[in-house]
Amino acid sequence: MEIKLLLLTARNAVIEIKDGGTFHTKVPYTIWINGSEYSQTNRVISSIYGLKPETNYHVELKNQEGTVTGEINFKTKYEFVTLNVKDFGAKGDGIQDDTTFIQAAIMACPKDGRVLLPKGDYLVTSLFLKSNLVMELEKGAQIIAETDRSRYPIYPGLIQGYDEVSEYNLGTWEGNPLPMFTGIITGVGVENVLLYGEGTINGRAAQGDWWENAKIMRGAFRPRLLFLNRCNQITIQGLKFENSPAWNIHPYFSNQLTFLDLNIENPKDSPNTDGIDPESCKDVTIAGVRFSLGDDCIALKSGKIYMGKKYKTPCENITIRQCYMEDGHGAVTVGSEMAGGIKNIHVKECIFHSTDRGLRIKTRRGRGKDAIIDQIVFENIIMEEVMTPFVVNCFYFCDPDGKSEYVQSKEMYPVDDRTPSIKNLVFSNIDCHNSHVAAAYFHGLPEQPIEMIIMENINVTYAKNPKMDVPAMMEDIKPCSKTGVFAANITSLTLKNVSIQGQEGEPYNLHNIEEVIY
Repeated sequence: MEIKLLLLTARNAVIEIKDGGTFHTKVPYTIWINGSEYSQTNRVISSIYGLKPETNYHVELKNQEGTVTGEINFKTKYEFVTLNVKDFGAKGDGIQDDTTFIQAAIMACPKDGRVLLPKGDYLVTSLFLKSNLVMELEKGAQIIAETDRSRYPIYPGLIQGYDEVSEYNLGTWEGNPLPMFTGIITGVGVENVLLYGEGTINGRAAQGDWWENAKIMRGAFRPRLLFLNRCNQITIQGLKFENSPAWNIHPYFSNQLTFLDLNIENPKDSPNTDGIDPESCKDVTIAGVRFSLGDDCIALKSGKIYMGKKYKTPCENITIRQCYMEDGHGAVTVGSEMAGGIKNIHVKECIFHSTDRGLRIKTRRGRGKDAIIDQIVFENIIMEEVMTPFVVNCFYFCDPDGKSEYVQSKEMYPVDDRTPSIKNLVFSNIDCHNSHVAAAYFHGLPEQPIEMIIMENINVTYAKNPKMDVPAMMEDIKPCSKTGVFAANITSLTLKNVSIQGQEGEPYNLHNIEEVIY
């Protein structure tokens, strides 16, 4: 059995146990380090903490019988100094505002140094990252967010340059350049940052008024737990993110990002609490992350209209694997704010459990000619109790004009600068158990059909008592249950080895397609 080293620092390591499991290993293992038992794990992607800098380690995996099934050797990296935030005046008692003291440690940290938050509750408003920073929240350390919105700085959406042509964009909300409260942890223009540990970042949104009148801007739009604006080479590992006022993690126009072995939780009824939303980002890896949320687990975006049209920066080269998505609206969502395009997305070896939709693509007229969705691949995925496993919706009714005739009409309109497009989508080796509403719902634009959908080795079964609901958020659609494949306005639709079984196991016709318009 192969053990792969995914991350190595001076103090910790992340390994991948390649025994064929999806998110969870096929059997539990015990991790041994230099001859001593360290911990037990049943996760494919597992973290090891408490290591010493510049030290050689021999890691073994033993099964329940005590047999060594895999091993790996490595030497941890160099570390110059550790700055303990309590030495800078932070108390970690949950009462004192520790923002200034932690920020002082961050700003004083030299290259190859580490900022350490030991066990404690650290009350903060916003902390700001700097380049070449390593910061650890050890086990029992919790950053707890101030709940009084008047204490937070505000980032304006756009600041006009003195040349009267250029602009500086800081704030953003749902794809538009709008004023926002700074994130609990914020990075602007920073690079080479590692934020890691066994600690927690707690937004405490329910203890304030963040979720009241959630769509209305009061002072500014709601903060994220982690906001990265035009950053590069950022790694976030091990931490728990919970109770966010809005999206939990929001990378924005940022590149070379890695999110490993995280736990992201928000109540099921919390508004707009997406897990990780890369927006106009490139080269992103999301691996070994567990989500349980009130909205989309992962949503890929590239601006609503203005930002996509002006900057033409797609969200691209995104890899999502070995993740567990639970309770969200969509497990992996593409759009709908995608005016800059979404391309080269690879989702594999994941589990979706009790989400409304599994693989969800949403767009609409008005997103524009640069709003191209292409090269989207989903493979080797397990879905359980997902209402509708596959949805591609070109009539998504968001925005003030979302239910207008222009957006919702199923008649053919001229193709112009406002028309988005969907090109190549591939779904393969996917098992969907106990589904409810529909196996798949694909609806392209009549004037700009979806170019190609391939579904291969797909198995869908329905729950014993399926729930009735609408498969996609669009007008003129009726609630249903146990629907097969609905497909409209697709140039090429290929179904190969697709099995759709009803309540008693009776197979649907392989081509149980209610409507196909070529």
